Amino acid sequence: MKRRAILSVRRWLRNIDSLPQNSERRFARRFICAISMLSAAIGLLPFWASAQSTAPTEEMGAAVQLAQPKGADQATPPVTITLKDALGLAHKNDVQFLAAVGDAKSAHEDRVQARNALLPSISDSTQFLGTQGNGKTAEGRFVTNDGVHVYREWAVAHEDLSPSNYLLIGSRRAVAAEAMAKAKMEIAQRGLNVTVTKNYYALLVAQRKYSTAQQARDQAKRILDIAQQTENLGQAAHSDVIKSQIQYGQQQQTFEEANLAMENARLDLAVVLFPTLNENFTVVDDLDSPQALPTFSEVQGMAEHENPDLRVAVETMREAELDVSSAKGSFLPSLSIEADYGIEANDFALHAVAKSHPELGRLPTLGYFVTASLTVPVWDWGTLRSKLHQAEIKQDQARAELSQAQRQMLSNLYSSYNEAAVSRVAVDRSRATADLATESLRLIVLRYQAGESNSLEVVDAQNTLTQARNAYDDAEARYRTALATLQTLTGTF
Repeated sequence: MKRRAILSVRRWLRNIDSLPQNSERRFARRFICAISMLSAAIGLLPFWASAQSTAPTEEMGAAVQLAQPKGADQATPPVTITLKDALGLAHKNDVQFLAAVGDAKSAHEDRVQARNALLPSISDSTQFLGTQGNGKTAEGRFVTNDGVHVYREWAVAHEDLSPSNYLLIGSRRAVAAEAMAKAKMEIAQRGLNVTVTKNYYALLVAQRKYSTAQQARDQAKRILDIAQQTENLGQAAHSDVIKSQIQYGQQQQTFEEANLAMENARLDLAVVLFPTLNENFTVVDDLDSPQALPTFSEVQGMAEHENPDLRVAVETMREAELDVSSAKGSFLPSLSIEADYGIEANDFALHAVAKSHPELGRLPTLGYFVTASLTVPVWDWGTLRSKLHQAEIKQDQARAELSQAQRQMLSNLYSSYNEAAVSRVAVDRSRATADLATESLRLIVLRYQAGESNSLEVVDAQNTLTQARNAYDDAEARYRTALATLQTLTGTF
C-alpha cells in the first residue's frame, strides 16, 4: 500500500510538470507535497500513541521472566524437604562422599585379607608329567621322573612364619588403615553436611529476602499512589511524586534481583540433592525454631572423643610405628612350612607297580612329604638398615603431624565455638532491630498520610526495614552454618 501511494504521488508530480510554467503549476506542486506530508504524519500516529501510552511507573515496574529448567517431574506436586531429608539425599548422591565410603569398604576388605593371610592356606593340585622314554628301560629320559608317565594328586597346606606374620604387623596395620578410612569417611560426611546446611539455609534466606523485597515493592507502590493522590488534591509537591517514582523503580529492581538470587540458590541445592536437575521441591523454613548451643566444656569433651581429624592423625601414627616394627622384623629369620599329602605315581591309583621294581608288585602310592625352609638374613649391603631408617623418619613425621593436629583441633574448636556464640547473640539483636524497623515504618506511613512527614522519611524507613529484615535472615543462616561447622569437630549434638 505504501509503495502504491508513493507511485501515485510521483505520477501526480509528473503530470504537474507537464503543465505550463506559471503560478498554477507552483500551487499544484505545493498542494501535492502538503497532502503527502499529512498522510505520512497520519501513518505515524499509531506508533507515537503506543509510545506515549506507557507511563514511567509502568516502565519501572516491568517484570523480568527468568528461564527455569523444564522436566516431566515439574508436573507432579513439589516434594517437601527438611534439613534432615536434604542431608540424607546428599549422602546418596555426592560423589566425593561416595568415594570416601568406597575407600572405607575397600579398607575393610583389606583387613579381612590381612587376617586371612595369617592362617594356613590349603589347596589341591593335579598334575600329569609326560616324559620321553629312552626305549630300553622303564624310566624316562629325565632322571627326576621314575617313569614315562607320572601322576600327581596333592593336597597342599602352606604356612609362612615370617616376622610380619608372627608379629601380626600386617593385620594390625590393616586395622589401622581401616580405622583411618572410616575417619576420612566421617570427615567427608561432616564436610558434606556443612555444604548442604549452607545451601539449604541460603535458599531459605533467599526466599525470605524475596518476600521482603516483594513487600517493599508493594509498599513503595502504595506510597507512590498516595503521593499522586495528594498531588492531585494540591496537598503535596511534585517532587514527592518523583521521589516516590524513583523509590518504586529501585524496589522493583531489588525485587527482581531477589528473585534471581532465590532461583540460583534453588539450583545450587538441587545439584547437591538429586541425581538429575530437579527444582520441583520446597524446603521447610525452620529458621525461627530455637537451637541450643552446648556449653564449651561439653563441646570440648565431645571433640576429644569424636574428632575425625584427630583420629586420622592417631591412626597415621600407628601405621608409622608398625612400619618401624616391620623394618626391625626384617632382621629376624623367617620360616616357611609346606605339607603335601596325596599320590605321585606312574599310575593314577592308590596302588601301583613301581616301574623300577616291578617284582615287588603293587605298592601303596598314597603318602605325604613336608618341606620346611628357614631363611636367615646374613648380608644385604645395608638395605634392611636403610629401610629401618626410612621407617623411623616417617614415624617422626607422623608424630609431628599428630601434635600439629591436636593444636589445630583446639584452635578450630575455640574459633568455631566463638563464632557460634557471637552469631547466636546477633540473631537476637537483629530480630529486635527488625521489629523496631517494622513499627517505625508503620508510624511514619501514618504521619505521611496525615501530611506530617515527607517522602524522604518514608523512603528511609522502607530501606531501614528491608536492611533489618535481611540482616536478621543472614544472622539466622550464619548461626546454623556455625553450628554445622562446630559439629565437624564434635559430632552431632
